[in-house]
This record gives sequence, C-alpha cells and structure tokens, in this order.
Amino acid sequence: MANARLGGSKRTLIATIGDEDSITGLLLAGTGHVTAASKKNFMVVDSKTPVSEIQKAFDEFTTERDDIAIVLINQHVADKIRPSVDKYEAAFPALLEIPSKDHPYDPEKDSVLKRVKKLFGE
Repeated sequence: MANARLGGSKRTLIATIGDEDSITGLLLAGTGHVTAASKKNFMVVDSKTPVSEIQKAFDEFTTERDDIAIVLINQHVADKIRPSVDKYEAAFPALLEIPSKDHPYDPEKDSVLKRVKKLFGE
C-alpha cells in the first residue's frame, strides 16, 4: 500500500544517462531494458551528443515513463543540463549523480547533497 501511495508500484527499472564506459558497465551488470515499443532505459552520451538530446532523455526518464525507479546520470553529463537537474525534486524516480572513469565525483555540484546540506543548515 505504501509503495502504491508513493508512486513506486510500477517502478522497477534503473535508467542511465552517461558515457560509453559507464553505460557498458551498467548494462553488463544487468540494468538494460528495452520495452515492447523499443524504448531503451539508457542513453550513451559522447562529445558530439547535442544537449537537446540529453535533455530529451532526462525528461523522458524523469517525467514521461512510469516504469523507472532510479535515474543514474554521470555528473559531467548532468553539468550540461544542470538547471534541469537542480530543479528536479520528485521522489520517483530518484536522481543520482555518479562519477565516470575520466571525471571524478564533485560533491559541491551534486544537487541532492546541496539540498541535504541546506536542510541541516550547513
């Protein structure tokens, strides 16, 4: 009952937006899924990927689909759509910024940590 109330009843997938190495690792770990309508739960981003495509995938994973419970996004990719990431406040799907092989994690940029610090008055 609590699961349905929170909107998590159908949410079983992890979506990922990131570089090729991160996506490959997560797909090998078993997170990949393609729906009957051929919609993937991942997006590979490289230096040639337009910001509009990243934004479109972010919007699809966070607002349009009801089967995604968690969205993982490489922090350096999140920086490209930082206003949308910082504005996102929904409980489902949960949004987590992760490091990549070539870009270390910077807690000062993480919007979730910023909110937690603000909550605790830091």
